[in-house]
Amino acid sequence: MISDTQAGGSVASTEVLMNSMLGGLRWGLDRMLAVGYGVAYDYIFERFGPYQTLKSEVLDLVGASVPEGVSRRDVRVLDIACGPGNMTITLAEAGFSVVGVDPYGALVEVAREKRRARHLANLAFREGDLARGSAFASVTFDQVVNIHSLYLHPEPRRLLREACRVLKPGGTAIFVNRARRISHWSTLRTLQAGEGSRAALRSLLWVAPNSIFEALRRPTGEPHYWDEDAFGQALQEAGFTVLGLRRTFLEGSSLLALARRDTGE
Repeated sequence: MISDTQAGGSVASTEVLMNSMLGGLRWGLDRMLAVGYGVAYDYIFERFGPYQTLKSEVLDLVGASVPEGVSRRDVRVLDIACGPGNMTITLAEAGFSVVGVDPYGALVEVAREKRRARHLANLAFREGDLARGSAFASVTFDQVVNIHSLYLHPEPRRLLREACRVLKPGGTAIFVNRARRISHWSTLRTLQAGEGSRAALRSLLWVAPNSIFEALRRPTGEPHYWDEDAFGQALQEAGFTVLGLRRTFLEGSSLLALARRDTGE
C-alpha cells in the first residue's frame, strides 16, 4: 500500500519532470526562432536598403561623437536590446569597444556565436534587461545605442533613465524608435515603387520573421509609437539634452534621436 508521503513524492517528481520537459521544449522553440530570425536578419541587414541607410547613419553619428585625439578602442559603447548583434558587430568592426545587452537569451547566444566566429576581442554580449537596473554600474559607457526596441518595451521611460544612468556625463546616446506602425503591404508597395519588385520581395525576409518576433516580445498593451514631441519629452525627463531628432527608415516611419547626458554643471 502506498502511503500519503510516497504519493505526494510521486506527484512532486512528476511535476518536476513535466516542468523540466516544458522548459526544454520552450528552450528549443526559443532557440529555433532565434536562429531563424538571426539568419533572416543577417541577410536583410546587409541587403535591405533602409537598413543599410540606417546602419550608416548610426555609425556616422557614433564616429562623429568621439572627441578629437581619442582612440576608438578607448570609446566604450553599449548597444541596448542588441538582438542577434548585427549593429553591435558593425560598431566593433569599426574599432569601438562594444557591449551588447538583450533580455532574450536565445538571441544573445546567436550573437555570441557570431562574435566567436569573427574573433572580435573588443566585443562582448550579456543577457539582461537594462531597465531592471542591475546589468551595469553607473557612468560606465561613453556612448549608448538603441535601435527599434523602445516601442516594444513594457517600460520605455525606465529604460531611457537607465541608459542615462550608465552613460558618462557628457556622453552621447543614439535612439531609433518607431513613430508609427509599419504596414506590411504599404512597405511592399513603397519598396516596389522605389527599388523595384526584387527589392520588395527580398524585404519579405525581414517583414515576416520580424512580425513573428514582435508578436512574441510585445508586452501587454499598445506599442509606444512616439512622435517628435513625445520622444523629445521622454528623453528630457530621463536626463538627456536632445541634440537632434529626425525621421529615418522606410519613408520616415522611425525617429532617430541624438542626445547627450547632462553634465550637471
